[in-house]
Parts: sequence; C-alpha cells; structure tokens
Amino acid sequence: MEFANRLQPLCANVFADMDRAKTQAKMRGKKIIDLSLGSSDLPAAEDTIVAIENSLHDGTTHGYLLHNGTKAFRHAAAKWYTDRFGISIDPETEVLQLIGSQEGTAHLPLAILNPRDFALVLDPGYPSHAGGVYLAGGQIYPMPLLAENQFLPILTDIPDSVLTQAKMMVLSYPHNPTTAIAPLSFLQEAVAFCRQHNLVLVHDFPYVDIVFDNREKPSSILQADPHKEISIEFFTMSKSYNMGGFRVGYAIGNSDLIKALRQIKAVVDFNQYLGILNGAITALSGSQEMVEKTVAIFQARRDAFITALNKIGWQVPKPEATMYIWAKLPEPWHHNSIDFCTKLVAQTGVAVSPGAGFGKAGEGYVRFALVKEPEILELAAEKISVFLQSNTTQR
Repeated sequence: MEFANRLQPLCANVFADMDRAKTQAKMRGKKIIDLSLGSSDLPAAEDTIVAIENSLHDGTTHGYLLHNGTKAFRHAAAKWYTDRFGISIDPETEVLQLIGSQEGTAHLPLAILNPRDFALVLDPGYPSHAGGVYLAGGQIYPMPLLAENQFLPILTDIPDSVLTQAKMMVLSYPHNPTTAIAPLSFLQEAVAFCRQHNLVLVHDFPYVDIVFDNREKPSSILQADPHKEISIEFFTMSKSYNMGGFRVGYAIGNSDLIKALRQIKAVVDFNQYLGILNGAITALSGSQEMVEKTVAIFQARRDAFITALNKIGWQVPKPEATMYIWAKLPEPWHHNSIDFCTKLVAQTGVAVSPGAGFGKAGEGYVRFALVKEPEILELAAEKISVFLQSNTTQR
C-alpha cells in the first residue's frame, strides 16, 4: 500500500513518541509522573459545567451546528477581546469558532500556501505549526530561538531567497516551549516586517492569561496591527479555563483570513456540540476569578518545582509565563534530549518532553509541564536527582 508523500514529515511527533515510552514504562510496573503533556489537571469552573449540563437536557442542542449557530459564542469572544485589549472586533466577519486553536493553526496554511511556498516558523515551536505547513505542501523555514536573544527570532537573518517564496510567518508568545514573552515592540517589528514582505502574520496565543508575578499581561498581535491588515490570532479555552478536553478555540483577525479559514473548515468539519459552546460563553462572559486562581496555582507549582530542581543542583531560570519549565540539560546529556527523556521515564516513571521534539534549536533542553501538585513535582525532582547521579556515573 502506498501513501502520500505529505505523511513523511509527520512521522515524528514528540507527544506520540513519549506516549509510547510511557506505555512501555507502565508495562514494566513503573508508576508514571506525567509532566510531558501540557494538559491541565485542574477542572473547569462549576458555572461552565452547569451551562453544559443544562444544555444536555435541551434536545434542540443535539443536532449539527452550522456557522450561524455559533453567533452567540462569536459575540462573547469579540466582547471578551475588546474588553481586554480595547480593539473593536466584528463578531460576524472577524471571529471564527474552532475545535481548539490547534485545529485552526493546522488548517490555516491550506488557505494561504501553494505547494513549495515557505512559512516562517519558530524553532523550537509547537508541532501543529509546522504540521499544517507540511499538509499544505509548503516548506518550513525555521527561525531559531536562542537564549542569548531572549528566545526571539532575528528577522533580519531570514534570507532574501526564502522571503521571495514566503507567504506566512507564525509566532506564539508567551511561547511554548521556551516560556518567553515578546514585548509589544517586537510584535510591531514583526508586523512591519510582514507588511514589507507581503506575509500573513499568524499569532498563536494560548497563554494569554498565564503570566506570573503580577507582571503586565502580554500583548496581542492586533495591538501591533490594530487595523487588522495582515494578522490573525488564535485563542483557546484549554489553558485559561481548563477546558482542554472540550476542544474550544477561536480565531480573531483580518476578515479575509477569517473567511478563508472558514472555507477550509466548511469542508473538514461542522462545529462542536452547542452545549459546549454555551459553557464557553459562560466562561468568557462571567467572572474571571477562576482564571486568576488558575494562574496562582501554576505560579505556586512553578516556584515549588524550581526550588526542588535547584536543590538537586539543576539550576533553571524561573519562567515568567506559561505552564512549563524550559530546562537546559546537564552537560552529559546536552546533545541527546530524546535519549534523556526515554531513559528517565523507563528508570523512574517521570515523563517529560525532549526539546528536540519541538525543533532542531530545542536540542539540549527538556520541557516540564506543571500539571501536578507541588508535592508530586518535588517527588519528581527527587527521582530525577537519583537518575542523574546514577547515569552520570555510568556515562
């Protein structure tokens, strides 16, 4: 049986690889502490759940949901955005409901790229950003993110030969996996650069709320492109509202880009169950106290885990955002993050994500997801300490 060539670059997936490693460790009797996947262990708010539950008893919500049926959600998303960022949004033409932001970022390249066109993508970066480009038959130009550059790409390093074939740039700040935050000045630079080179600017914004130490909230790409000339931004209910399993996201931005993405979606799927959107409307429209509590929980976990890692001699910078720790590997492992992660879970049951799985520039790092309570994170650090001492001796 012969399959399409577009599957070849999709064979490697950091989450699928770690899932297999976790399964093998379980079969050998290891109790897994899973810090590899950024899926919140916290529940959705009670009023959100009640709204979904009430919808279940309404038979009119049980059918297919076409675009017009998402109107109330689109209005709620537009109002949330305007209240947050002070930019007016037309819910009819500038908002599109999605089955998670990952679906949107993976489908958008189908609307923008012709075969062999380039997309400028962060390296390291979230796998669906590159995956969508490959499905569209495009080429990836990786923009390396280095610690010495505050994990921001150097746009002037992109070759002219690539820019003449490029159609889109994908950014995402606060950034997964590096946890970096981009200042508004950088986003303005990116908008100017994309205007100059006729690029669509895509900003994936799942960690819009997950910032710590009472620092200023991160900027939206539309604050750098307030007339929505070239930009589209993706949001999710997964992180701020602990609704990852409900698969609710949305896009806001340039009306032509929204229309094009809607055309792709119309071929691929309907929308999710209306009751889930009713829950999402409740989350967006109600008190944001639960979001503040979620941020406080992740900050406490960050502090506990950083302290525990420092205690075992692994010095890691304290992230200002996201639900991750991006840690440079100790020297013996610096060039093989996949080997480190597979052996760590096999020997200790602690599962983390190899930096190489997020791109070439991620090699030498691992990503810890703060999806366990502080005492479990501290136990994980103890197990890591034993692993490092044992394996450093062996190496």
